[in-house]
Amino acid sequence: MTKKNSMIEKQLEHRTIREFTDQEVSKENFNTLMEVARHTATSNGMQSYSILHITDLKKQKAISEISNQGYIARSPVLLIFIVDQFRNNAIMREKGCDSENAGDMDRFTQGFTDASIAAQNVVNAAEAMDLGANYLGSILNDSEKLCEILNLPKLTFPVVGLRIGYPNQDPQLKPRLSKRMQVFENEYHIFDNYLEEIADYDQEMTNYYDLRNANQRVDCFSDQVVSKTSNSIKKRQEILKVIKKQGFQVK
Repeated sequence: MTKKNSMIEKQLEHRTIREFTDQEVSKENFNTLMEVARHTATSNGMQSYSILHITDLKKQKAISEISNQGYIARSPVLLIFIVDQFRNNAIMREKGCDSENAGDMDRFTQGFTDASIAAQNVVNAAEAMDLGANYLGSILNDSEKLCEILNLPKLTFPVVGLRIGYPNQDPQLKPRLSKRMQVFENEYHIFDNYLEEIADYDQEMTNYYDLRNANQRVDCFSDQVVSKTSNSIKKRQEILKVIKKQGFQVK
């Protein structure tokens, strides 16, 4: 049996923390987290991402309104990870090279992946410090407005937000799909009946939400798949348009 080290134990016990204490994250710890981000592996070593540390309370409030999550406005640390091809494109121009590839789909994907990996590395490091973290995919509820708030230039685009602080709650560990449903060998596996395969998981998720939200009805996993896919936020359907407006040649 593989011996778990402290980092693996932290990762296996990962919980989303939405409420934090008033204790500030020290400059030393914050700088360490940023060093961890800077040392993250990146595609071709191009480091095609940047991080915005949002300290302006008005911007925090505006972001919370986009996300429809009030707790964002009281974040000890609020970070926005972005695709950043602007920097490398500027370097190219200063070296007398003007490339049409700077905003192509490949460069966008590289930057998106770089930003995502960096965010996960920061979460791992934060949890190793006994800090809590909360990813914010909801910042893309209105990506165009977010670009305006953050004054993002062409060839940049927001990927994910991240809140970090000292936990003021101890939520249950959220159940996950079985490994059988997500980990395949050599090729993708298609099941004959997905509802049969996840029946136990549906029940487990129902029990989880019943315990967490005693006075609030929450659907089982399969019902959430239906509702969350069917009831998309209109502005999120326009993300591709905003990505193009930011100068990326995506189709």
